[in-house]
Amino acid sequence: MLSYKYRLLKNRVSNRKKLRKITSKKQNLITKKPKFGAKNQLAWAAEEAQISDKDNCEGEDGNFSLKGSAPSHSHGVQPLGNLYFSNSSLNSRDAGLGNMRILSDELVLDILGILGVIDLGILSAVSKSFYVFCCHEPLWRNLVLLTCKNSFLYSGSWKNTCLAANKLPFSNAGCGIKVRDFYSDYLFQSWLCANLEMRKEWLERDNIERRRGISVDEFVLEFEDLNKPVLLEGCLNDWPAMEKWDRDYLLHVCKDAHFSVGPVEMKLNEYFRYADQVKEERPLYLFDSKFAEKVPQLGMDYEVPKYFDEDLFRILGDDRPDYRWIIIGPAGSGSSFHIDPNSTSAWNAVIKGSKKWVLFPPDVVPPGVLPSPDGSEVACPVSINEWFMNFYNATRNCKKRPIECVCRAGEVIFVPNGWWHLVVNLEDSIAITQNFVSRRNLLNVLEFLERPNACVVVSGTKDRENLHKKFKTAIEEWMPGILDELKLKQEEKIKKTKKLSLWESAVDSNAGGFKFCF
Repeated sequence: MLSYKYRLLKNRVSNRKKLRKITSKKQNLITKKPKFGAKNQLAWAAEEAQISDKDNCEGEDGNFSLKGSAPSHSHGVQPLGNLYFSNSSLNSRDAGLGNMRILSDELVLDILGILGVIDLGILSAVSKSFYVFCCHEPLWRNLVLLTCKNSFLYSGSWKNTCLAANKLPFSNAGCGIKVRDFYSDYLFQSWLCANLEMRKEWLERDNIERRRGISVDEFVLEFEDLNKPVLLEGCLNDWPAMEKWDRDYLLHVCKDAHFSVGPVEMKLNEYFRYADQVKEERPLYLFDSKFAEKVPQLGMDYEVPKYFDEDLFRILGDDRPDYRWIIIGPAGSGSSFHIDPNSTSAWNAVIKGSKKWVLFPPDVVPPGVLPSPDGSEVACPVSINEWFMNFYNATRNCKKRPIECVCRAGEVIFVPNGWWHLVVNLEDSIAITQNFVSRRNLLNVLEFLERPNACVVVSGTKDRENLHKKFKTAIEEWMPGILDELKLKQEEKIKKTKKLSLWESAVDSNAGGFKFCF
C-alpha cells in the first residue's frame, strides 16, 4: 500500500514541475493555494481576535461574511499575516516540524497523505505542529474514501468517521486543542473556504436570456443554432417530481439502493446524514448516472423537455455513453469549471433548491483555470469558494464577460457544447441533468470522438476508441445522407461569417467602387 501511495505522490510532484513551466508561481493552482495579499493580511490581523464572534472578515475588495453557524478554527490556526502583528516572532508551525519546516504546507500534507490511519494517529502525538497537520480533515477524508468503498456513516468529522469505520481505540479527547502562534495561509484558507457565505455581488449578476413558452423552432433558431445558453421557465410544470421529490418520498422509493457519491457508493439515508452535518471546503456530491436503472420510479417521475427531445446518441442503444444523472447536494457543493463530455450539449433542471451558474464561451478559458493542451486535464482552484475569492473579480476585465444566473426550482438551463461552466448549490438541491446530441452539434461530437487521444478524452463508456466508428455507422444507416447535408450547411455558414481580407475589402464591388480601409 505504501508503494502505491508513494507513486501517487511522485505523480503529484511531477505534475507540479510541469505546471511551473507554463505559469508563474503566483498563479500556480496545483502547487500552492493563493496566499492573501498584503491588504488581506492587514485586515485579518486587525480582526483575528474577534473572528469567532464576528460575521464579517475583510476581503480583497470588501467584506467576507462567515456562515452564521461557522465555528472558529478548531486548532487556532491563523493567517500568516497575523504573525507580523504578534508580540512573538515565533511560528509554532516551524518549531514543531523539525527539518520538515522548510517544506510548503501542501507538500507536508502530501507526505502525510502517504500514511495510514494508525501512523497518522501516532504522528499527531509528536508535536503540536504535527498535531495540527495530522488533524487536517482532508487527510482523514481521503482515508475514508480510500477504505470505505461500500459507504460510511459520517460522524461529525472525517477523523471521527475514519476512526469509527476502522474500529480503532484512539480517544477523541482533546481533538479540539488550540495551538498558540500557529500561522498558515494554506490551512487557514481551507477553513475559510468551508465557512464562507457567498457574497452578494457574486450572486447579483444575472445576464442570461430567460424565455417562457417559446416553440421548439424558436429555441433552435435563437439558441441552439447559435450555441447560446438560455434559461427556460415553466417547462417542468407537468413533472411529477416537482411535487413528489422530497426527502421522505426519495427515501421511500430508493430504499436500500446505493448511489455514486464521489468514489464511494452510499444509500440515500447515509448520504443525507452526511449532508446534514458536513462543513467542509468541497462537500461530496451525489452524482449517479444509473439512477433510473436502480430505481425505475425515478425515471418515470420526469420527462425530457420538448426542446431536447432529439438525442441522436439513443440510436446506439445500450452502447451509448452515460448521459443522464440525478444530482443531490448540500449548500456549497457543486462542480468547478469544466466542459461537458464528448462535446455534447446539456440541460439541467432544478427540482428543489437553487444553483448559481457561471458560463464562459468555448473560446474563453475562465480566469484561474489551466487546461492541458489536449484537453484531458484541467488544473483549477481546489474549491468553488476559492475561485470566487481569488478570480471572480477578474471576470470584469474579460473581453467576453461570462453569462451568469441563479437557476431555481422549476427552471431549466441549456448549456451548449464547448461552454465552460461552474455550478454551486446555494441551498440543499436536487436536479436532473442530461447530455444530448442533436443535428446542431452532431459534427462536433463526431470530430471529438475521432481525436487521436480518444482513449483519454472520451468518457462515459468502456469502448472509447471505437465509439466514433459505432456512432458514425449507426447515423449513416439510420439517417442516410445527413452527414453530407450538415457538412454543406456548415461550409455555407463559414462562408457567410468569414471576414474579407484587406484586399477583398478594398476591391469589394458591393461597396461602391475601389477604396482603401485603413
